[in-house]
Amino acid sequence: VWIFGYGSLVWRPGFEFTSRKVGFIRGYSRRFWQGDTFHRGSEKMPGRVVTLLEDCGACTWGVAYEVCGEQIAASLQYLNVREAVLGGYDTKFVKFHPQEKDGEEPILALVYIATPQNPSYLGPASEEDIAAQIIVSSGCAGHNIEYLLRLADFMRYFCPQAEDEHLFSIEEALISILPCLYYSEDSLEET
Repeated sequence: VWIFGYGSLVWRPGFEFTSRKVGFIRGYSRRFWQGDTFHRGSEKMPGRVVTLLEDCGACTWGVAYEVCGEQIAASLQYLNVREAVLGGYDTKFVKFHPQEKDGEEPILALVYIATPQNPSYLGPASEEDIAAQIIVSSGCAGHNIEYLLRLADFMRYFCPQAEDEHLFSIEEALISILPCLYYSEDSLEET
């Protein structure tokens, strides 16, 4: 079984796997439209994490993990809690296209997608509003800023040819806000 990750799964799968491949799926755009009240946020201050939006002309880059034998049940049980129960994601099979073009055919992979019907779905907002929400959110897996920056780093390092305007616009908005926060904190300490 192959499992496609496009958010935190690209750097922290949390399950054993046999192999991994960087690549993409077609027909979806990655969006920071899903709320997170556990891993990267709280009930009072939900974080923003990514989900997929159907978009026929787009593609989303990420990592597919191959799980075999006993790894299958263990990984699916783990992901059912991490993504479905705690995250509000549903599962779907998609065609994954590996980055290495060794004549490989697309691979059928399982993907978790949050839909607008789940209670944690936040929907669209401006890049500045999403960045502002990310800056103040933290959960048991760490700060929401780390989530955004690790995802942007993954895209730059493993998929330099790919464009993810939404992701990089939020990162840019976050960076433009952060100096103001540091300045404000320093100013408050001096007063």
